[in-house]
Amino acid sequence: MKKKILVIGPSWVGDSVMAQPLYQRLHERHPGLELHVFAPAWTLPLLERMPEVAKAHLNPFGHGALRLRERWQTARQLKAEGFDQAIILPNSLKSALIPLFAGIPLRTGFIGESRYWILNDSRELDEQELPMMVERFCALAEDRNKALPRPIAHPALVTNAQSRQQTANRLQLDTSRPVVAFCPGAEYGPAKRWPARHFAELAKRFAAAGFAVWLFGSGKDKEIGEQIAQLAAGKAINLCGSTGLEEAIDLMGLARLAVCNDSGLMHVAAALGKPLVALYGSSSPDFTPPLSEQAAVVSLNLDCSPCFERNCPYQHTNCLEQLEPDLAWQAAQRFLPELGNPLIQHTRST
Repeated sequence: MKKKILVIGPSWVGDSVMAQPLYQRLHERHPGLELHVFAPAWTLPLLERMPEVAKAHLNPFGHGALRLRERWQTARQLKAEGFDQAIILPNSLKSALIPLFAGIPLRTGFIGESRYWILNDSRELDEQELPMMVERFCALAEDRNKALPRPIAHPALVTNAQSRQQTANRLQLDTSRPVVAFCPGAEYGPAKRWPARHFAELAKRFAAAGFAVWLFGSGKDKEIGEQIAQLAAGKAINLCGSTGLEEAIDLMGLARLAVCNDSGLMHVAAALGKPLVALYGSSSPDFTPPLSEQAAVVSLNLDCSPCFERNCPYQHTNCLEQLEPDLAWQAAQRFLPELGNPLIQHTRST
């Protein structure tokens, strides 16, 4: 008998990318599965790029909003879908209410926020056994007390070539040169953002090597994108806030390389199979690494990091301030050996 499963998806872009291996595993376990995801608006473009997802449902409830009556009404609409199981990825009590109100018979998730009475397939999280977020997500595809099969598949987003060309034309982008994608934002906070002057210096180096540098991010990143573009003296094009997420995904499909903070777009670049230089400061690649065989993690590994704080507790952010552009440039050469060409080095130094 074919199953129909609803996943209550994460709220962050990066976490939403890291949920895709769970969707892949559910299809492996349940041939003919019809998989739906309940997710916030800003992650819906990701789900459109995941072939495993048959249908996405808008989660209209923001952080901290209980809105019980509206949750009940939304759940009653979902009840008509006739789901066999719900898998609840967030650990909050509120995220488990929709499947309960929708009468979904099997409700799977980790125990958290005293929601054990809502889940009837509750799991205790062993952080030592499952150190990475992607492992924790995938474990919920398995039966209780069953070991997680490894290796875990990497996320793999698909792009739309027609949309990509339309967006490139709209933004008047020159696609004749090879492209490097920079992702200078980090929604979580400043302690995860490499300084603008470092991105600008790196942009100048790539431009000297014959690459076009495109800056990707949301409207919140527009200011830092503009700062980088100015410091780079026109060697970088600021696309932050000029594209939707679906357009950014398609345009990033053109890139030969991506240079990213630990952010949602870093995980997007990894899921597009792009060679990736991932810059880590306050966070840790042990928990949320780029899920790719073509990723170079660059970190100073200072004694004070990872602190996982939004803002540096010491007000210096040395973990990123002291991470010089040359370290990222050297990491990029692993994937683009032509960057080590002596002619390029001479052009850059003059």
